[in-house]
Amino acid sequence: MIKLAIYGKGGIGKSTVSANLSAAMVQRGMRVMQIGCDPKADSTALLHGGSRIPTVLQMEREKGKQITLEDIVTVSKSGVVCVEAGGPVPGVGCAGRGIINALETLKKLGAYERYKPDAVIYDVLGDVVCGGFSMPMRQGYADRVFVVTSGEKMARYAAANICMAVQNFQGRGYASLGGIILNRRGVADEDPLTAELAADFDTPIIGTIDRSAIIQQADNEGVPFVTAYPDSQPAEQLRALAEAVLAECGGKV
Repeated sequence: MIKLAIYGKGGIGKSTVSANLSAAMVQRGMRVMQIGCDPKADSTALLHGGSRIPTVLQMEREKGKQITLEDIVTVSKSGVVCVEAGGPVPGVGCAGRGIINALETLKKLGAYERYKPDAVIYDVLGDVVCGGFSMPMRQGYADRVFVVTSGEKMARYAAANICMAVQNFQGRGYASLGGIILNRRGVADEDPLTAELAADFDTPIIGTIDRSAIIQQADNEGVPFVTAYPDSQPAEQLRALAEAVLAECGGKV
C-alpha cells in the first residue's frame, strides 16, 4: 500500500492537487483513500460535486462510542474512499489534537483493512507543523511527504518549514521528503526561487502545474479538472505528477 501526505500552506492548492491525484490514480485502476486533515474539512469536496461530507469529529460528538466506519467514510461516485478528520467546535479545543483523534479512530475501526486501498493520500494543512499536524508523518501512516508551493514568499516560507520538520522527524522513523510540487501562480522568478528551495533540502521538484482558468472552472463545477477536462494541459501535468509520485513511492506507473 502506497501512503503519502500532501502538505502546504492554506490556500496554496493542496486539496485541489490531492483530489486530482486521487482521481488520476482511480483512472489507473487503483483503489484510493483520501483523508482530509484540515479543520475546514473541504479536502474531498471536489470528489463529491462540491459538497462536504460528515467529519470524524462531528460524528464522534453525535454518536460517541457507537461510531462506525459507515458514519465517517463516504465513497465518491468515482470510487475514491473519502474521510474528513474535521475540527473542534470553533474557539474550543485543538485542531491538531482532532487530527490525532481522527486517525486513531480510523485505525481502531479497521478502515485500512476494510477498504484495502492501494494508495492512501493524507491532505494536511501546513501553515504549522506541530502536534496533530505532524501525525500523518508518523510511522504507520504516510511514507512520503510532498509539499505544494508556489513562488510566493509566504508559500515558500511555509514549504521550507514543512521540509525542515520532515527532515527533523526523519530520525524518529517518520516519513521522508518525496519532493516539491510547484503550483505556479505567475509571480516573478517563480521557477528559480522554487528550484532554490528544493536545492536547500536536496529534494526534487517532482511536478509542476501551470496557472490555468480550467482549474478554477473545474473547482467552480465541483469536480477534479483531470476528470472534467482530461485533454487539457493541467490534466496532462497532473497525470505526469501522479506518475512521478507513484514512482517515488515505489508504486507501478
